[in-house]
Amino acid sequence: MEVTLTVNGAPHSLDVPDNALLVEVLRERLGLTGTHVGCDTSQCGACVVHMDGCAVKSCTVLAGQADGAEVTTIEGIGTADALHPMQEAFRDCHALQCGFCTPGMIMAAIDLVKTSEDLDEQAVRDGLEGNLCRCTGYHNIVRAVLAARDNM
Repeated sequence: MEVTLTVNGAPHSLDVPDNALLVEVLRERLGLTGTHVGCDTSQCGACVVHMDGCAVKSCTVLAGQADGAEVTTIEGIGTADALHPMQEAFRDCHALQCGFCTPGMIMAAIDLVKTSEDLDEQAVRDGLEGNLCRCTGYHNIVRAVLAARDNM
């Protein structure tokens, strides 16, 4: 099947199998390995990207469902010289250790800040419950999201 999508502002037309997942296309066909595959069952959130402005677990989206969509990955939100405010907050609040969950966590957190009106500590914890981190215990992740909220 032919799929046309825009990823991080760049248009792509790809011939993919009918059962290809968006995460596979991003990682294997486009070389955007910042989107991680953690569980293959949509449990961990390591694969979160934005599709048409909304956070989605890319391991649950068929590439065909993304036909015509605008997709943003972790590689598309900032640069080494100009980090996104959420990336800066994760760095400044020490909200990562091994870093495996970080791209998906950041993408989910950006969407959470964007779509929430009254964001407090409990709302952040509830909003990120679909993203698992095995290292940090979440305290600093919550701090980072709340810090970034004020700069976004």
